[in-house]
Amino acid sequence: MVDAARASKLADRIQRIVAEMLERRIKDPRLGFVTVTDARLTNDLRDATVYYTVFGSDTEKAGTAAALESAKGLIRSEVGRRTGLRHTPTLTFVADEVQANAQHIEELLAKAKMADAEVARAAANATPAGDADPYRTPRAHEDEDD
Repeated sequence: MVDAARASKLADRIQRIVAEMLERRIKDPRLGFVTVTDARLTNDLRDATVYYTVFGSDTEKAGTAAALESAKGLIRSEVGRRTGLRHTPTLTFVADEVQANAQHIEELLAKAKMADAEVARAAANATPAGDADPYRTPRAHEDEDD
């Protein structure tokens, strides 16, 4: 086992290597507009998970996933050559759903804002249920000379 700091540094290095490989060396026509968002490495340095996003339709996303799977061996050998590790980690490519999650959160926030506006509109014309001044005021004693 290695410390988490070294694993984190190697994960960042693997992320840069994979992104560079996808940009310059992998020429698969199925590969869409890909962004490598993150890479995580286990503490034993045996398995690396590379997260990516694809801009495009579902068919382009499926084509990109197939292209990444077919280029996995070439990318893995380059990672091993450039990191200098004794055992090159196996690569797993996972589609990152950050964009879909962010869009869902934006929709929820818009619904909450509309509900708040509806409550504010209802509260603008509302009147108190009891007295206009619900707080007790101290009685003024006129006979303070007693």
